[in-house]
Amino acid sequence: MSSPKKQLIINAFAMQAPGHLNPGLFKYPGDKGSSYNDIKTWVALAQKLEAAKFHAIFFADVLGGYDVYKGPANLDPTIPGACQFPINDPLYSVSAMSAATQSIGFGVTASTTYEPPYALARKFTTVDHLSNGRVAWNIVTSYLDSAARNFGLNTQVEHDERYRIADEYLHVTYKLWEGSWRDDALTSAPEGAYANPKAVRQINHKGKYFTVPGPHICEPSPQRTPFIFQAGTSTAGKKFAATHAEAIFLNGHTAELVRPSVDSIRKQAAELGRDPSSIKVVAGLLVVVGETDESAQAKYAELAHYGDREGALALFGGWSGYDLSKYSDEEDFRFVENAPPAVRSMVNHWASTSPEGLTWNKKTIAEHLIMGGNGAKVIGSAKTVADELERWADVADVDGFNFSYATNPGTFDDIIEYLLPELRARGLFWEDYKVPSGTLRENYLGSKGENRLSRGHPGTQYFWKAGEEIPAYAKEAGEGENRIDY
Repeated sequence: MSSPKKQLIINAFAMQAPGHLNPGLFKYPGDKGSSYNDIKTWVALAQKLEAAKFHAIFFADVLGGYDVYKGPANLDPTIPGACQFPINDPLYSVSAMSAATQSIGFGVTASTTYEPPYALARKFTTVDHLSNGRVAWNIVTSYLDSAARNFGLNTQVEHDERYRIADEYLHVTYKLWEGSWRDDALTSAPEGAYANPKAVRQINHKGKYFTVPGPHICEPSPQRTPFIFQAGTSTAGKKFAATHAEAIFLNGHTAELVRPSVDSIRKQAAELGRDPSSIKVVAGLLVVVGETDESAQAKYAELAHYGDREGALALFGGWSGYDLSKYSDEEDFRFVENAPPAVRSMVNHWASTSPEGLTWNKKTIAEHLIMGGNGAKVIGSAKTVADELERWADVADVDGFNFSYATNPGTFDDIIEYLLPELRARGLFWEDYKVPSGTLRENYLGSKGENRLSRGHPGTQYFWKAGEEIPAYAKEAGEGENRIDY
């Protein structure tokens, strides 16, 4: 008897900007990119995706402009194509979207490098309250020098150091979210009191990077700790993900290239005492789907006509840190001896899955990145796309997908009309939320009442259970009495 098929997690991958991974496509008829400042645009999208039963809208974010290409510090190629510039903070729209919906979740990218943990903890608790527990935090450490300069640094904090900072940062937020208010702080309050002062405590965190006395200024939200996403693929990033993430976002050009990262993260999670199957892995994909393979290919060609090639090279410069304007228009980067090894490696990966005979010069790279960025692209009929998604789930061992868009909401409209019925017919996508009106964690993990961090997660050590004088971790550390003196 065959085992049941894995039901896929399906997210919309978006950005509160005129363009995300689609430079210039804001010009396409019907695209709502230019309305990114209008909350009604995001509310309408949330309602549309909830009706289709998407798990979440996953919002990317950056804190600086893509200014490497034709640089240094040059945004001239970036601005015309609206290459993730301008861009708004996505967290502030979640309350409005959640008020207009009941079940869909909202993943929000926020950096551990430039905002103090005390402030970030307050923001996420607030939005988790207002959304009734439907927010996730996609943890990043930031990668743009332009962001570092705007936060008072000459250059970025060194890569692995950023992850060391992030690790302590997470422990500060866990202490605030899980260990500052006892589980019964409200229900054990004396008559006439809002909360029990003996059940609210300072965390008195003193570490290498942060000193945070606390207490958490917000009372516990439905999830306490927001659902934790992470998107690092470096050695340090994978270790961080295996330690902290409940779900991991991976980009890769092929399923075969993604699988080693998935295996590495799951193996490290098991070594840390976590259930590796409890960590959900979603892959980034651009899907262009139509009634037939031919109509989908024609649609892709039509969309590409609106793309901004200079903008695509600007995005590449930001992602890679390399300025391709230093090379001639004709040079094939597979064979350029003085090209950075990372660039040659990327181009060789792209070439291995593309038609033979292409010259991988700047023009070809721009065409390749014009929609969907550095992620994989799946173009075809519902059957063709579903076959490939099913193959990815098997070969890469992923649990679902972040679907980016060529146009908003056009790409999602096509997914809803053509692809989701095919996935449902194959038993690959649910008919409804596991826990309608439940928290994001409940719907991702599929269990009613599963609002808190799972067993084995490092944040659970900070739980302050009902009736305890102080949290167990603080008692073990010999902290003794450590609450607020009211």
